[in-house]
Amino acid sequence: MRRSWLAFWPGLCLGLCLALLGCSQVERPDFRGTDISDQPFGRELRLTDHNGQMRTLDDFRGKVVVLFFGYTHCPDVCPTTLSDTAQAFSLLTPDEAARIQVLFVTVDPERDTPEMLRQYVPYFHTSFLGLHGDAEEVAEVTREFRVFYRKHQLPGATGYTVDHTAGSYGIDARGRLRLLMPFGHSPEDMAHDLRLLLNLS
Repeated sequence: MRRSWLAFWPGLCLGLCLALLGCSQVERPDFRGTDISDQPFGRELRLTDHNGQMRTLDDFRGKVVVLFFGYTHCPDVCPTTLSDTAQAFSLLTPDEAARIQVLFVTVDPERDTPEMLRQYVPYFHTSFLGLHGDAEEVAEVTREFRVFYRKHQLPGATGYTVDHTAGSYGIDARGRLRLLMPFGHSPEDMAHDLRLLLNLS
C-alpha cells in the first residue's frame, strides 16, 4: 500500500502544479492603450465635485471611471482630450455610456473654482464631473496617481500655464486601476478600451 501511494504521489503533484499554473494564467484584455493592472498606485482620491459634493472612488463603484488631470485654461491638451472622450461616448450605446463616469481633476486649484469647473467640464458632456480641492488636496491626489504638474510662468505675460501629465486613466467597476490611455488616443480606440473595461465588470 505504501509503495503504490509513493508511486502515485509524483503524478498527483504534477497534476496539481499544472492546474495551479493554468489558473494563474489570466488572459489580459486586448487594450489599445497600456495595461497597468499590476501597478501599485492609484487606489484612492478624495476631492469635491463642481456641484459641491465630496467624492471618492467608492462613490462610483459599479461604474467604469475615466480619470483625467488638467485645467480649464489649458490651450490644447485638455480640451482635445475631453472632446475626444465625448466623441468616444457617442460611439457607445446609451447603456454603455451610462455605466461610465468621467472625472476631470484640476491641477490649477488657484484659478479653477467650482463655478469655473461647472461651466467648463459639462460643456463637453453633461455627465462629466470636475473635481477640485485646495493645493494640498490636489497634490495628494496627484502623488497617489503619479501625475506630474508644474506652474509655468510665461516671460512678459501676466498669466501662466500648467505643464502636466497628459493621459487618461481607466478604472474598472471594482475600483481597480487598469488602463492608461495616452494623449492622442483616438475616440475609436478609447471606445474600444472602454467596452473592454465594461466587460471586466
